Amino acid sequence: MLLIFALSGCDQTPTGREQLALIPDSMMADFGRETFLQIQQQIPVSSDDQARQQVQCVANQLLSRIEARFPGSPLPQTWEVVVFANDTPNAFAVAGGKIGVHQGLLAVAESDDQLAAVIGHEIAHVLARHGNERLTQELGIKATLMLIGLFSEGDTDMESVIQALGLGAHLGIALPFSRAHEEEADLMGLELMASAGFDPRESIALWRNMAAAGGGQPLEFLSTHPNHDSRIEALQERMEVALPIYQQANRADCETPDQASRERVSSSGKRGW
Repeated sequence: MLLIFALSGCDQTPTGREQLALIPDSMMADFGRETFLQIQQQIPVSSDDQARQQVQCVANQLLSRIEARFPGSPLPQTWEVVVFANDTPNAFAVAGGKIGVHQGLLAVAESDDQLAAVIGHEIAHVLARHGNERLTQELGIKATLMLIGLFSEGDTDMESVIQALGLGAHLGIALPFSRAHEEEADLMGLELMASAGFDPRESIALWRNMAAAGGGQPLEFLSTHPNHDSRIEALQERMEVALPIYQQANRADCETPDQASRERVSSSGKRGW
């Protein structure tokens, strides 16, 4: 049984990159849900209805395009999107269909397109099973197979195992992805946002905003990411793929009446990137 798990873990990401992800997706989903629950117990949910509507709309547009853009990707049956009352510009997604956005991100992502760049990036981490791959590397193959053996008995309590391994929120949030994971999530997220009708060029503006918000120092969200210049250069190189996708898509529209009104007032002073 363990050999079957090991062999089935040798797979490819949606971009065709070879990966070793030995933990069953069902187990990762359980880990993700437990992690998300822990976060909800520690950080209050935002009471800003407009922020929640905006984030939910952008996420829904992106999620609706996953099967068409990345067919065959393992998907959860449902997705949950939560806006947290936290002023840091951050977002994350974990296996099990959980997406979290800090309200502070909306001060840095100046448009729905820029918000889509971040959420699309985080969804891409889940689609490419980066958490599974990274946890496989962290635990080591032997420990991973032993963990699978524990769960194959069918009588192990999920929460106690998470606590025993010291995973908790470390699994979904603090566990850093590799540079390869980040670059792959950037490019997958770019294609996903374009196919959902969000302007992929705004991803470059978003990362410039994130760099400026850090005051010369990487934000927590960017601490394990490629440097800004290399990230922007990679995104610019991928525009020749993303722009035709965007031009063929129906333009996404998540504006609330208040947002539309503000844009009309400030249209003469829009910033160009």
